[in-house]
Amino acid sequence: MLNYIWAGMLLVGILYALFTGNMEAVSNACLEYAESAVTLCITMAGAMALWVGLMEIAGQAGLIDKFTAKLQPFISFLFPDVPAGHPARGFIATNLVANILGLGWACTPAGLKAMEELAKLEEERGTPGYDKGDGEKKGGRAASDAMCGFLILNISSLQLIPVNMIVYRSKYGSLNPSGIILPAILATCCSTLAGIIYIKLRYGRKSGC
Repeated sequence: MLNYIWAGMLLVGILYALFTGNMEAVSNACLEYAESAVTLCITMAGAMALWVGLMEIAGQAGLIDKFTAKLQPFISFLFPDVPAGHPARGFIATNLVANILGLGWACTPAGLKAMEELAKLEEERGTPGYDKGDGEKKGGRAASDAMCGFLILNISSLQLIPVNMIVYRSKYGSLNPSGIILPAILATCCSTLAGIIYIKLRYGRKSGC
């Protein structure tokens, strides 16, 4: 759907420029912003390399494991149907730590692995739609409550250091790139709190509480 929306916007812009005699401006803008996109990608790659490298150092030093252990009670609170010691818990915790540090790109692999492990958990439990035959009949698998809850928590994304936004603001000439930190913390705290409330209400309704 997004592809159609973007294609429609481009088509409308080109047609408008054609009928108003501004095709030269469109051509110049395409060249200018194509160059800007490449430059931005290089800038972001450098920033992410720095932060992902720092996270790797933290992992080698054992700090990530300590954060993961500290988050286990929180994970038990949100996902009571995920057994203690299950691999999904470690990936969920790693994803949360990366999100809190503002490393959106770095948290994606952990998020995907968490989803895989949660799907395996449903297979082990024999949940309808998660055995091979049933999945083929229905043409897909329904997401479990834990998978939906994790997705909500990941999207709400509590961030203490919004690295991406700071880099964007610095790239485009902001006088105070780090000025976004406090608003980002407040906004993501609100979104995360709303996500947690929804997850607990969903689990409570399911359990009949």
